[in-house]
Amino acid sequence: MKNKKITRKITQGMYVLTTKGGGCIVDAVSQISASENPLISVAVMKSNYTNTLLKENTTFALSILGKEEKSDIISTFGMHSMRDINKFETIETTEIEGLPIINHTIGYMICEIVNRIENDTHTLIIGKLVEADMFEDIEAMSYQYYQEHKDELLRITTETGKTAWICTICGYVYYGDELPENYNCPKCGVSKDLFQKKES
Repeated sequence: MKNKKITRKITQGMYVLTTKGGGCIVDAVSQISASENPLISVAVMKSNYTNTLLKENTTFALSILGKEEKSDIISTFGMHSMRDINKFETIETTEIEGLPIINHTIGYMICEIVNRIENDTHTLIIGKLVEADMFEDIEAMSYQYYQEHKDELLRITTETGKTAWICTICGYVYYGDELPENYNCPKCGVSKDLFQKKES
């Protein structure tokens, strides 16, 4: 049986991807060339509203999260959709090159989209780095750290007296003694083996 939790050991950071009209939390970011304007790749889930926006826009920004990042940034951009709320109403940003950059982060990268590769669950966006700066030289938040501190970072709370199953990827909560057969997270689409049981 495949233990998908091993993928959490792949070294990767945590970022807020923003484009005109929206943004979301991403973790699958890589530098794939080393030229004067290196290529940066990022995978964005197809179900995210931000994925739709990236098809309409030609640029995106990545704000790099520090290890001690404020939890409201992660909960706002990781647990909500711009279809329902304006994520920028409560989060401080600065506009650079026409894109919202998240304040109080390590820094940012602005990329011009040069390619898109579709797969079954994500779109791999490849961008050419055109602008970047560092605000603070501190330790970046890793995906592993995020997983280990998810409850406090996402402020996940469950109802007293109910058995809850929490998605270890996005924090979605399902209530019930057992997860249904062939259940997939309605928020991020992962299978039920990536849910963790929590009894109140």
